[in-house]
Amino acid sequence: TAATLSAVPPDAAPAAGSPGAAPPPADPPPGVLPRDGRTIDEADGLLPGGATVDDERPGVAALDPALLEALRRAAAAAADDGVTFSVTSGWRSAQYQEQLLREAVAEHGTAEEAARWVATPETSAHVSGEAVDVGPTDAMSWLSQHGAAHGLCQVYGNEPWHYELRPEAIGEGCPEMYDDPTQDPRMQVAGAHR
Repeated sequence: TAATLSAVPPDAAPAAGSPGAAPPPADPPPGVLPRDGRTIDEADGLLPGGATVDDERPGVAALDPALLEALRRAAAAAADDGVTFSVTSGWRSAQYQEQLLREAVAEHGTAEEAARWVATPETSAHVSGEAVDVGPTDAMSWLSQHGAAHGLCQVYGNEPWHYELRPEAIGEGCPEMYDDPTQDPRMQVAGAHR
């Protein structure tokens, strides 16, 4: 989740290049996000676009081994149907998760609203390596139809990209989804949010 910046009317600030105008911020190199005095990079779990289930970067490689194995099996089965999985986010460091939470609060206006989308580092299934976000849309659709056969379940109705391992789903089907993370009892640890 990224913070949304409001547009500034042209007459509210000096035009770029005019005296008194601040120089535009330099773009970080690809695969690096500037974060409060340090950078979040692939060592924190940041993944480039198009990362696959076989990526060796920590964002994929540090996932729980059983989750990663199930994800790879599902990706192979999906490939047989002409669908390619991308891992948009997997394991994340606590620092990365904290930054995502700060951005969500800035974007959504309150911690309560941000909790519908982003967990604290203490409760995040991404920080523990027990959740994966997949894309593109056809991969999400494929998993919603076939994920249970691989023990992969969408947990939150508002996050069609977020999957966690539920081995019992192979024989029983996925459990009912929560509307959003604020309904998940795991997110209620010491008043924390997902």
